[in-house]
Amino acid sequence: MSAHAKPTRSRREFLTDAFCGFGSVAFAAMLAEEQARAAYLNPLAAKPPQFAAKAKSVIVLFMAGGPSHLETFDPKPLLNKLDGQPVPKEFGTAKRQFIKGPPHLMGTKRTFKQHGRSGLWVSDLLPHTATCADDLAVIRSCKSDAFVHSSAQYQFFTGRIIPGFPSMGAWALYGLGSESESLPGYVVMPDPRGSIEAGQPVYSNGFLPSIYQANVFRPGKKPVLNLDMPAGVSVEQRQRTLRLVHDLDSARMSPDDDEFAARLNTYDLAFKMQTEAPAVFDISRESQATQEAYGVGHPVTDDFGRRCLLARRLVEKGVRFVVLVAGGPDVSQWDAHDDIEENHLRMAMKTDKPIAGLLKDLKQRGLLDSTLVVWGGEFGRTPEAQGKGRDHNNTGYTMWMAGGGVKGGVVAGATDEIGLNAVTEPHHLRDIHTTVLHQLGLEQNALSYLHQGRRERLTEVQGQVIQSIL
Repeated sequence: MSAHAKPTRSRREFLTDAFCGFGSVAFAAMLAEEQARAAYLNPLAAKPPQFAAKAKSVIVLFMAGGPSHLETFDPKPLLNKLDGQPVPKEFGTAKRQFIKGPPHLMGTKRTFKQHGRSGLWVSDLLPHTATCADDLAVIRSCKSDAFVHSSAQYQFFTGRIIPGFPSMGAWALYGLGSESESLPGYVVMPDPRGSIEAGQPVYSNGFLPSIYQANVFRPGKKPVLNLDMPAGVSVEQRQRTLRLVHDLDSARMSPDDDEFAARLNTYDLAFKMQTEAPAVFDISRESQATQEAYGVGHPVTDDFGRRCLLARRLVEKGVRFVVLVAGGPDVSQWDAHDDIEENHLRMAMKTDKPIAGLLKDLKQRGLLDSTLVVWGGEFGRTPEAQGKGRDHNNTGYTMWMAGGGVKGGVVAGATDEIGLNAVTEPHHLRDIHTTVLHQLGLEQNALSYLHQGRRERLTEVQGQVIQSIL
């Protein structure tokens, strides 16, 4: 062969032909062994999406208890006109949990105005969020299957109304892994006043391997305890301890032992968090102007503002999925049965400024394009009165998304003229889940897990991507 002649076959072709194809078989076996070893060393290593993704991270702002769409993003002039009257027959009837006697309609005391270049309607309950109108995609036609808090919360997070199934955060981590090696890939920050009705199982990994479970942070200035190195123990000593643990365990661990790998991974993660996470949790490093934008330092907004600011710092460091909960037990949530005005004014004051601060900060730092923000509760409220409050309503309510490839300043779907039922472009919660997965580059059917002989998935049955907001 001359010096300028080109080879007749590529290396891949040579491996395929060599020894009747055994060359490529051997190469594939070596590659599989290398991938298994990588998964063993870091089971949460980042994985490529199934198709081109618009978002890398998700922040869920969960308004526990069920905020009223009629007081926030869905103006209903007819409802105000029919205030005090029975529900017209053409609108049907709602499932009522607590309303006694013949129901009558109740208008809202909120004032709605159009905001931004898009002219998005937002009530005076949320003046700070209204300044972000051109970044919001408001879905006014949401619906779900449950009108009891616990079941509805399970469906919001896991797609099912019963416990035992993985949350959408666990599914995202299972599908994509985490881009951060020094922080958990899936973080939940509950309300400091207590747990929601469904409890912490709504955030769980369900039947997925325990490596995909949520890390629940504590309230206050120290969300994770024991981050400091023990007194008298150096970094080098801790590293030697970890190497010993790995050497002892790897000798008796099989590559497909997911539970053992998960436990071993916690040692590595704990060490990395001790050395790197304290800087992430220290929000005093942020400028005074940034802290002020989130409401940090102000009695009403300090808690939720701190958690929103920490959420931004987490996704900035590669955390895949973050859940912030606004609302704990009893009167500390959006469950406005007794007095819609008092309840929603109180809850909005705690969350409105921090949420606007989060959206603006993500946008200013160039993170909103890669971070999908989802706002909503487990259901909405009825247009019918329950004293001075409203009952649960799962047949028509509002959620919104921002960032992560979502179109801003748009509205999808509509409820009827009194806000009782989703009538135009109705979207079940599974459509919300499908859209979140889609923006992460995950296809709902391909993202599955074999459990008890059945291929399970987040959406259970076929969901639809909400194309009108993309």
